Amino acid sequence: MTRTTLCFLIICSAIACLFGSPAYAQATRTWVSGVGDDANPCSRTAPCKTFAGAISKTAAGGEISVLDPGGFGAVTVTKSISIVSDYSGEAGILASGTNGVTINAAATDVVTLRGLTIDGAGTGLIGINYIQAGAVHVQNSVIKNFRSGSAMGIRLAPNAGTAGELYVDNTVIQDCGNSAANGGVVIAPNTTGSARAIFNFARLENNSSGLIANQVGVTGKIFVAFNESTAGGSPNAGVTVITQAGSGGTNLTLNRSASVHNATGAVSDGPLSFIIISNSIFIGNSTGISAINSGQILSPGNNLFGSLVADGTPTGPATLK
Repeated sequence: MTRTTLCFLIICSAIACLFGSPAYAQATRTWVSGVGDDANPCSRTAPCKTFAGAISKTAAGGEISVLDPGGFGAVTVTKSISIVSDYSGEAGILASGTNGVTINAAATDVVTLRGLTIDGAGTGLIGINYIQAGAVHVQNSVIKNFRSGSAMGIRLAPNAGTAGELYVDNTVIQDCGNSAANGGVVIAPNTTGSARAIFNFARLENNSSGLIANQVGVTGKIFVAFNESTAGGSPNAGVTVITQAGSGGTNLTLNRSASVHNATGAVSDGPLSFIIISNSIFIGNSTGISAINSGQILSPGNNLFGSLVADGTPTGPATLK
């Protein structure tokens, strides 16, 4: 070996030692496991331990998959991503004293959360805090025990000038909230923000309030569809819409749904609040429905009432075509 060649090899070795091994490239699919390690590349055979550890190694538009049961920690999402547990046992996020999943991505990003159990342990703040994204899909999940501070299962509060879309399917939200102003789901855009939310086969159980769409002081609009879903066991209202003059207005439809065993089944509060109830059940509430401050509740007359004190009366008919 010549002296020149030897010197070249020594220099290359020194450079390798100086800079170490290369960083892991972001993958379109990563993995977490209850026995993983965040120092791993989050591959199928070398999974990470937490969602926070995996998300930095997952490319935008990619997926974090759960290999086996475990607690995977709170996470902040800043890009399009799917976090998925399908038939892998419980994929837990313990969010004691904090938020479970915070979503603050680009206004066009899409986030999917499927098969997760997000537990506030009684001291958690918000289960899913949706600040900004193009759309968020919550599927086959459980959100529970958020009782401190803001105390909400899901909060949809799009930033000014953005439109948030929330889709909740086959999901339970239970034991969340600590006042009439919060609870299972709160939809409250900021200033010129707007929101759309669709619930299918959702169950809102034993929350301080079930679902609140609050449009006070906001020029954007809120549209909510509550389909084949249940809001029950609230000491306040199962479903509430609140607006004021000058706001963009809120439209909420309850179709083939139940608001049962609450203080009030549905409240429409404010001049631009509209609730349409169809093929729905209001049983065991102290008051079935209540329209106040020029709010409206419209019905085609095909709902079932059985209230403890008063059923309430729709403010007008609704023609469904």
